[in-house]
Amino acid sequence: MADSVQTHFSLNAAPFTKEITDTDLWLPASRQTAIDDLVECLDGRASALVTGDSGVGKTCILRAVRHRLPKERFRLTYCHNATLGRRDFYRQVCTTLGLSPKATAAAVFHAVSAEVHQLATARVHPVLLIDEAHLLHPDVLGHLHILLNYEWDSRALLSVVLIGLPELDDRLASSVHKSLLSRLHTRIRISPASEADSADYIRHRLGLAGCTKELFAPGAVALLHEHSVGAHRDLDRLATLALREAARRKKKLVEAESVTVVLDAEARAA
Repeated sequence: MADSVQTHFSLNAAPFTKEITDTDLWLPASRQTAIDDLVECLDGRASALVTGDSGVGKTCILRAVRHRLPKERFRLTYCHNATLGRRDFYRQVCTTLGLSPKATAAAVFHAVSAEVHQLATARVHPVLLIDEAHLLHPDVLGHLHILLNYEWDSRALLSVVLIGLPELDDRLASSVHKSLLSRLHTRIRISPASEADSADYIRHRLGLAGCTKELFAPGAVALLHEHSVGAHRDLDRLATLALREAARRKKKLVEAESVTVVLDAEARAA
């Protein structure tokens, strides 16, 4: 956001950027329940499935979970490129674990498995977080249950958390993935935010930027919520544009009129 807009609204920072610390994340009761469930799951060395529409805050929940888990007891590995084939996927896991990627698929898988065993010896529980898991290559998705199988499937040495869009539920419902789905003991669906949630989110983000008063009129919030469909990634973008439009109009309150101008421009550009 331009400095002139921040100055106009007496803000000390851009309020709707993605650059926010774990401790400043917006975590209402509905999200806190999901965080608690996921922390409890990983504390019990189980695996999980987290699904929800784009922009509803799945990654924010993962960041909050990361902040909650003791670093001395857990080793979190985050994989965000889910479109790779099986060998390259495990090479990616090797790299994020700090291992040297091997040449063959069998060698790469062995290196990952050996590291998991080594962490168990050190009493550190590894957690593999796979984002955008709805895009996983069929070979990878069909092989993950083997990665969870240690000592004749008698020890839980690794937790896998699959995060993706709702279509991931449909993929896992296939009989070919029954073995993997049965190992995902905790299954969390993140719902879109309500209008009250969106209002609270806007208030929270503005507060972090130094705003001490209501900056968006109720009608403006209602329009922003309606057109973002409860997805805060879209809400961030539209709210930023609405602030710019209100500043251009020399308004100290973002009203529905400014939001309408932004939405009309979006519709023309579509």
